[in-house]
Amino acid sequence: QGTMMKRLLSANHLRRLHHHLARGGIVAYPTESCYGLGCLPTHPIALRHLVRLKKRPQHKGMIVIGDSVSRLQPLLRPLSSATRHQLQQIWPARITFLLPAQQHIPALLRGKQRQKLAVRVPAHQTARDLCALLKQPLVSTSCNRAGRRPCRHEREVRRQFGRQVWIVGGQIGKAKSPSQIVDWASGKRWR
Repeated sequence: QGTMMKRLLSANHLRRLHHHLARGGIVAYPTESCYGLGCLPTHPIALRHLVRLKKRPQHKGMIVIGDSVSRLQPLLRPLSSATRHQLQQIWPARITFLLPAQQHIPALLRGKQRQKLAVRVPAHQTARDLCALLKQPLVSTSCNRAGRRPCRHEREVRRQFGRQVWIVGGQIGKAKSPSQIVDWASGKRWR
């Protein structure tokens, strides 16, 4: 575990981050290709805050990450054991799948896909460790205002968002592009 995890492991620090997210706060953290912005995926106030902060169109939907298939499962309709096994063989990876969402999942999260949710167990260790420590899945959208390039360094996050987000420092991965998005049922690639 890197220096970011050492900073997070203090019980006080973790408690404060939990409280920040529970109040609808936003967190920025390193992912495979850039910093991501996240919040609790079932917190409607946090989702609206994130959309406003990014100046992002509401119809786009967002990705949710977790440290395991089990962490993502409460957001999804029940998966067959075969599907669970296949996902466990594929993830962690830079591939996001559209899977059938539970009814209670906010529309802001689903976007145009209405019945499906974009989910991933990321290939980036820090992003997975963060979900594991929080015992929560997190929204994962690129850390930038609409129309600007995603932040690749902590200082860029500070420059764009200042104190509006809680920053978990660390190195991003070496990927040059965001994860693929693939519909699990049809195999159709969306990104």
